Amino acid sequence: MAALNAMGRHARILEVLEAEGKVSVMHLSDTLRVSVVTIRNDLELLERQQVLRRIRGGALAVRAARFERPIHLASQAFTEEKQRIAKAASALVRDGETIMIDAGSTALAFARSLSKSLNDVAVVTNALDVAIALADHPGIRVVVTGGTLRGVQRSLTAPFSTLIIEQLNADTAYVSCTGIAVDKGFTTGSWEEAEVEKAMIAAASRCVFLADHSKIGHVGSARVADLKKADLLVTDSDAPPETLRLFEAEGLRVLTA
Repeated sequence: MAALNAMGRHARILEVLEAEGKVSVMHLSDTLRVSVVTIRNDLELLERQQVLRRIRGGALAVRAARFERPIHLASQAFTEEKQRIAKAASALVRDGETIMIDAGSTALAFARSLSKSLNDVAVVTNALDVAIALADHPGIRVVVTGGTLRGVQRSLTAPFSTLIIEQLNADTAYVSCTGIAVDKGFTTGSWEEAEVEKAMIAAASRCVFLADHSKIGHVGSARVADLKKADLLVTDSDAPPETLRLFEAEGLRVLTA
């Protein structure tokens, strides 16, 4: 493989950690074709961002309950899976609808996948990246909630965001998450984002969750909704079938892309 830039390396390191839980400096150096010194510097930077924990000779994953990955890193991880999820979910949107989109890399991929042929669609979002991605769409009117800026997600949160959302009615809320588990439902790594997502779900007639397979089985620190609150989960084909069957047994419809 060709050598990656720093952002690409960081995303790849986090992908390996999500899959394996632990990784060595030597393995990363060989795989990414950069020096041991470069890898150590990468791990030091990522530890400062609280997305991994360095150990002697390598690093350990910090699981979903303990961190929220910055959006610029999350957008580089599982990109193919997120694009498949986004394409499948965007096909659900119809002309004339009002939809809500939260903050997160999968939500952003969904926004970017919305068909250019859509007409008279209103998008309510608390995510600056989503608003910018849709700013030039000819058939979409974008409503930004306002609120307190969170740099890690480039999102706007309570109290002003939720006050605006509570005054609106939407057809569908498209919501991302940090983790999904049968007993804990849909969770995220930020209570501020959780409050916005809860408000969106309450304001919408239907709720669609968007999550790649790495989120399944993880539990974030802030609870968003029970499985029964969602009308549909759109995930990728690498999601474990046995877990998806457990979700369906709880009444959650699942669409794999």
